[in-house]
Amino acid sequence: MTPTADIGIIGLAVMGQNLALNMDDHGFTVAVFNRTVEKVDHFLANEAQGTNIIAAHSLEELIGALKKPRRVMLMVKAGPPVDGMIEKLTPLMEPGDIIIDGGNSHYPDSTRRTQELAERGLLFIGAGVSGGEIGARYGPSIMPGGSPEAWPYVKPIFQAIAAKVADGSPCCDWVGEQGAGHFVKMVHNGIEYGDMQLVSEAYDLMRHALRMSLEDISEVFSVWNAGQLNSYLLEITADILRFKDEDGAPLLDKILDAAGQKGTGKWAAVAALDYGIPLTLIGEAVFARDLSALKAERVAASAELGSPVPFFEGDQAAFVDELGHALYASKIVSYAQGYMLMQAVSQELGWNLAYGDIALMWRGGCIIRAAFLDDIKAAFDRKPGLVNLLLDPFFGSQMREVAPGWRRVVAAAVSLGIPLPAMSTALAFFDGYRSERLPANLLQAQRDYFGAHTYERLDRPRGEFFHTNWTGQGGDVTAGSYNA
Repeated sequence: MTPTADIGIIGLAVMGQNLALNMDDHGFTVAVFNRTVEKVDHFLANEAQGTNIIAAHSLEELIGALKKPRRVMLMVKAGPPVDGMIEKLTPLMEPGDIIIDGGNSHYPDSTRRTQELAERGLLFIGAGVSGGEIGARYGPSIMPGGSPEAWPYVKPIFQAIAAKVADGSPCCDWVGEQGAGHFVKMVHNGIEYGDMQLVSEAYDLMRHALRMSLEDISEVFSVWNAGQLNSYLLEITADILRFKDEDGAPLLDKILDAAGQKGTGKWAAVAALDYGIPLTLIGEAVFARDLSALKAERVAASAELGSPVPFFEGDQAAFVDELGHALYASKIVSYAQGYMLMQAVSQELGWNLAYGDIALMWRGGCIIRAAFLDDIKAAFDRKPGLVNLLLDPFFGSQMREVAPGWRRVVAAAVSLGIPLPAMSTALAFFDGYRSERLPANLLQAQRDYFGAHTYERLDRPRGEFFHTNWTGQGGDVTAGSYNA
């Protein structure tokens, strides 16, 4: 067989199928394979009918159909299935060939795979793909990292199929070496968890504190979406709130309030703990899903502990405006924390992530696409070494402007007994970040009192550590110091 395919795709679930169709739309010849080979024939006879997509019924047939250097994209379940497929592929491939993992893999796995395949002479790309099935079909955001030598061979395909913004720029560019691509996708997903929780909290306040109808809440989200809060998640939320079930009743009211998750938000929270970054909002968003999953327990607790019946008695129109301010400020904190994590890991691992360019990759195709990503790009253009988005003049002025309303919203929710885990922790982070002094001096004194962990002094240079014999019964021996 004369090799004619530009790229091969393994895995024909919805994302794999739609990426193959997207590539075909853009003039690339795609060979496809699935472990259950009947799915290959079904795809060719249905969704891919009339395309130039090539069916492969074995890995050998797939590899034989590919031009050199061979490019094979895995769209299989993350974890052991990816490693298993790589083990089957590598004996069939030659030095310089490229394996691409387009699933939601954990970034340390992509770092490991880059190194292991390099030892075999093969190149690896771990590509985060965001946008769901519609994005995969018509233009996702793609975040590739791994072997830099592989990028020129994959770039024309990925940038062609990626989402495009108004100026025609593709929402795809090289992120960095090793696991950088999947790391940035993990942070994206963590921010996605936070954004979804924030929008849900705004809905909850309007629905239960203001007693607004779903139609009226939908209208509020549509108005917000026309302004500085413009984002994909607000757009789809407005649609969800208007959607009716077969009996004409709102479908949303019939959906069980127990959220699922696939783990990427948890990975972001764990990475933040590993690197000592206060990713509080994303952490609370993950825990909120965990709490929601305790449905039966919550029902029992409601009966035992009492469930609040809240009603806001103030100016509802003004409160809705302030709620929009609270949502906007909290979103800024969410992105600021996500960027803090990216900066910490990039510095530790030497990835040199281009923070402004990452914001550009998130402007289209992906789930967290939002208008203010252009403002994030502008912030890093103004100061490439920006330590925190909150210290950018634009974002700083925005936060100062909306903070009073944000504070009133959180206070009202607390008084009404409506939980706002993401909005309230975002406010706590904001207040903590701008506090010249925190009560950690007492915490350090406590640690030294019971464990001789030492402390630093305000009247001495940083890096000098002291211990006090607080009880008169201790000694001068101190515990070893370390940072978790």
